[in-house]
Amino acid sequence: MTDDMKGKVTIVTGGGKGIGFGIATAFAKAKSNIVITGRTESTLISAKEKLEKYGVEVLPITADGGYEEQVKEAVDKIIEKFGRIDVLINNAQASKSGLQLVEHTQEDFDLAIKSGIYAVFNFMKFTYPYLKETKGSVINFASGAGLFGRDGQSSYAAAKEGIRGLSRVAATEWGKDGININVVCPLVMTKQLEQWKAEYPELFEKTIQGIPLQRFGDAEKDIGGTCLFLASDAASYISGETITLQGGSGLRP
Repeated sequence: MTDDMKGKVTIVTGGGKGIGFGIATAFAKAKSNIVITGRTESTLISAKEKLEKYGVEVLPITADGGYEEQVKEAVDKIIEKFGRIDVLINNAQASKSGLQLVEHTQEDFDLAIKSGIYAVFNFMKFTYPYLKETKGSVINFASGAGLFGRDGQSSYAAAKEGIRGLSRVAATEWGKDGININVVCPLVMTKQLEQWKAEYPELFEKTIQGIPLQRFGDAEKDIGGTCLFLASDAASYISGETITLQGGSGLRP
């Protein structure tokens, strides 16, 4: 399956750290050339150095997906360097998670919408001509916050459910072009969760008990591995789906 990635070009938004870096690592190991975008240049440069160890080309681009012109310029740079785009993974997202709905300001809400659904829209819009040429894949990230209505996640959930709706429409419209589009809802071990585990070990253990597989996902192996599958020829007939990668805790009808 990973042989499908050799020589291809994969964009990972927010690919300089966290889940995005784990995904970028999985694709780099599969020999895909990598584009990572984000707002902090130093983070991207550090990630570039690590990813290049797998023998692939890595292009870091400082860009905020919420701004149309920045995304257009980023895509122009990608095409100038690589001449193609095969996979778009929209991972980046910011939000005021933890605030109750009535505590949100409009600016708080705008943060989630702009960094989430607007960024996904912009990257999809400007990469579309090149994804059409390669019959590529789009993988967008949503969340159990939206699927299950989690407390303190109103703006984040709204953005993520908007991304799911956008993805389903795109799957319908772009199917004729051979582009498949899917959504992933992950539950992942992050640095923040590791810190929380150290500070609240009993609460962490209680949380783990609610996950049938008894662990949080690994960004590279679990999330990156699933993204690799969705971007491969083996998954070319899967489109418009939402996949919950939550260790069995994201059960849906």
